[in-house]
Amino acid sequence: MSEETMFMDSPVGKLEIKADLENLLLVRFAQEDAKLTDTNHPVLHEAKKQIHEYFNGDRTEFELPLKLEGTDFQREVWAALSEIPFGRTCSYQDIAERINRPKAVRAIGQANKANKFPIIIPCHRVIGKDKSLTGYAGRQIDKKEILLSLEHSN
Repeated sequence: MSEETMFMDSPVGKLEIKADLENLLLVRFAQEDAKLTDTNHPVLHEAKKQIHEYFNGDRTEFELPLKLEGTDFQREVWAALSEIPFGRTCSYQDIAERINRPKAVRAIGQANKANKFPIIIPCHRVIGKDKSLTGYAGRQIDKKEILLSLEHSN
């Protein structure tokens, strides 16, 4: 299976995007010294286009073929994340209750951390019960703040 990777710039820093012939495989925050690249790969080209539209305020949902690999629980969490409306937030507890696992708050956090498609599967919309911005993509809360500010301004 042929995979291709590209790096693009965004308001939250450089992004690495990887796809195979049919599906997006991941979007992740790249090192700032990563060299920007481009490609004619149709999945990567479409992902880049939709991500730019999102950052320009012209897109609130993504329509990309994602290769989701994870446990049943992770998939359930990611599906719940995808239902959080653009510009809205909810707590880890809200997600746990939404999937009928009210005691799984920490596991929700771990499923968020395992999300290979930040921005696209909007784990940045999950905040602490006390409305605080909590962990995102490791410890990159500044990125979460930028994404939420962008969504609130649109």
